[in-house]
Amino acid sequence: MAAKRDYYEVLGVVKTCTQDDIKKAFREIAKKHHPDRNPNNKESEDILKGAAEAYSVLSDPEKRQMYDRFGTDMPGGVRSGFDPGADIFSSMGDLFEEIFSGFGGAGRGGQRARGQRGRDLAMEIELTLEDSAKGVTRELEIAKNVSCEPCSGTGAKPGTQPTACTGCGGRGMVSHSQGLFAFSTTCPKCRGEGRIVKDPCETCRGSGAVHKKRKLKIEIPAGVDEGNKVQIGGEGEGGQRGGPPGDLFLIIRLADHDVFAREGESLICTVPIQFAQAALGATIDVPSLDGKKALEIPAGTQSGDTFTIKGAGFPRPGRGAAQRGDEIIEVQVVTPKKLSARQKELLQELAKLDGAATSEDDGMLGKLKKKFRAK
Repeated sequence: MAAKRDYYEVLGVVKTCTQDDIKKAFREIAKKHHPDRNPNNKESEDILKGAAEAYSVLSDPEKRQMYDRFGTDMPGGVRSGFDPGADIFSSMGDLFEEIFSGFGGAGRGGQRARGQRGRDLAMEIELTLEDSAKGVTRELEIAKNVSCEPCSGTGAKPGTQPTACTGCGGRGMVSHSQGLFAFSTTCPKCRGEGRIVKDPCETCRGSGAVHKKRKLKIEIPAGVDEGNKVQIGGEGEGGQRGGPPGDLFLIIRLADHDVFAREGESLICTVPIQFAQAALGATIDVPSLDGKKALEIPAGTQSGDTFTIKGAGFPRPGRGAAQRGDEIIEVQVVTPKKLSARQKELLQELAKLDGAATSEDDGMLGKLKKKFRAK
């Protein structure tokens, strides 16, 4: 008799793999060797049976531990509950109903019959840069489905209870066998609910939920940025059949600002300065999120130069307002469009001292014209 192949090798996984890896590997083998894809194919059937036997051991943490220590000579044997000579679903119906739940239906366990979590909700909220820097409290009104109070979300008239569906035994799904495989479909009698409401609640008409408007006071933390999501637990739509409510997600949008811009945790501001301030140096007041701040402009500053004010930017989310980014000041030297006679006189004197041209004839263009006239 040929030696039995290693179960990890059969499934194509390594010995250090996770339980999810094992389930995924078996699922792929089962899909590939499905009898509908391989009709009357004895080889595919044998591969599937071998994989099922390997999965029956490796998917059980206790059996897997014993197999890792003793191999196929593990105490109790490796075929407990599995007969490779019998129809697969006769000996491993529970296993296959579980493993094929991902593509054959809701699977065993009746997930449809249990309470369902409510839907998550999302809404956009616009903040100013000041709000995003310091945090803000907003009052919102949200229209949503909430659990019906009179029936506590059961959908049944107060004082009564839904009864388990006799068509599916309360699971919400019914199983069908076809060849080697079993599949689950929604129960037609209860439409997957797993229960029957014989006497519906008059308030919600048996749905277990009612539509209401709710006012919420929301604390938005400092530091949130464009596109960030703030999650408010339990403020989504109400669950069904006693299930928990969903969550509310606030999507942050930042309004345009007349003075500032934001880049990550940095506050960006462009400040105009006069030519004399740039040339001689000066101390000027610049705007910030905390009011005016003094900024030293060194002599010889050029248009486009930047200066940093430490800790005057945006807080780092989750690290408290004490840890903030910086404010970046970009200066733009302003050239006056209108000059008084005295200003013109002073600038002309400065130009002469600098050796700069003050007219077309003195500049490069004037020199070029003279050169071409000479020719």
